[in-house]
Amino acid sequence: MKNFVIIMVAIVCFAGCQSADNKVKLTDEQKESALKDSSNYTTIQWLDSTFRDFGKVKQGDVLEVSYHFKNTGNKPLIISKVEPGCGCTVAETPKEPIAPGESGEIKGTFDSNGKAGSQHKSMFVTANTKGKQDHELVFDVEVGKKPGEK
Repeated sequence: MKNFVIIMVAIVCFAGCQSADNKVKLTDEQKESALKDSSNYTTIQWLDSTFRDFGKVKQGDVLEVSYHFKNTGNKPLIISKVEPGCGCTVAETPKEPIAPGESGEIKGTFDSNGKAGSQHKSMFVTANTKGKQDHELVFDVEVGKKPGEK
């Protein structure tokens, strides 16, 4: 019986290691720890401009934004958090570390419902990067009035 349990544990561990998603997901505590240890800092290159103008949308539209980056250092890049500057923008924080030489993406959505006119929005990224750990991603969008509004 004891051998059976050991074999079952080994099978479960092996199956888990062979899953299609082999990426390591970090806890919030692990992400925060990476920010404190400067020996694990790396560098980031923003492949898109950190300022983007998305032109015009109709009020009520949901605008999807994304910013591409590359880990140009020799340590894993850990995005600890991505915080939107307001409640009308939702941001996604990458859950896995980005290996040296690999690329990633910061995604967000802006809900233009109840907004009109020129909108200037930000998302704040915190990562284990040399020099500064805080990066601001900015986008502008012009929200038109709802059809029938004057």
